Amino acid sequence: MPAIEVGRICVKVAGREAGHKCVIVDLIDKNFVLATGPKEITGVKRRRVNVRHLEPTERSLKIERGANDDDVAKAIKADKQTEEMKQTVKPNF
Repeated sequence: MPAIEVGRICVKVAGREAGHKCVIVDLIDKNFVLATGPKEITGVKRRRVNVRHLEPTERSLKIERGANDDDVAKAIKADKQTEEMKQTVKPNF
């Protein structure tokens, strides 16, 4: 199971959004990914994130690389994970 892949649900462990869940939308390089909440669901803005600041979970969504926030929100609702995504998590350090 690749830990860092498009569609992987992660928990942010650093920064102002620490403890919130997000979805990897695109791989930028070996150190950075593009991640989104989307903001309406989890409160995480779409932004570039260092992979060291993410803790991957075992869950993933079926989305295309570079999907917009609406597509990610639809995939979350289709997978019936809306309530789970809204919950904050205490990050493991």
